[in-house]
Amino acid sequence: MLKAILIGPFAAVSIFALSGLAQAQGCENSASIGSGGSAAAGDTSASTLGAGSACDTGDVTNSTAGTAGSAATGDGKATSKTHTIANDNKVQSQTKAQAVDKGTFSKSRTKTKVTDDGLESRTKSMSHVPGEAPSKSTTDVETLLPTQ
Repeated sequence: MLKAILIGPFAAVSIFALSGLAQAQGCENSASIGSGGSAAAGDTSASTLGAGSACDTGDVTNSTAGTAGSAATGDGKATSKTHTIANDNKVQSQTKAQAVDKGTFSKSRTKTKVTDDGLESRTKSMSHVPGEAPSKSTTDVETLLPTQ
């Protein structure tokens, strides 16, 4: 069973600072993970990042996950949305950021998930100018929570 610690969208980078706290709680095993990316085209840009950590105390697994993002454009529309859920099976956070300006767009999405089985953080970013080939990137990082 996971014990969730939810983090606000802009505190995701603090997760790595929590790894020291995890050791103070008597972790038998611990792991941290993260990914991030950005895209820019024309007068648009979008960036997202995510991080998660888990601490297995032997009785319970304490977990954290958070994502954040931003988007900007000079004269179009920019949005950023974050959604986080936690239950006995997982802690998961996802952020989507997108900027659009007259057909030119940039977007990025990061999803970070921590379960009893392991940790995963995936970021996909894309930008496109009409008449040109789109630019895409994907970062996918996975790890298992080590066992004694």
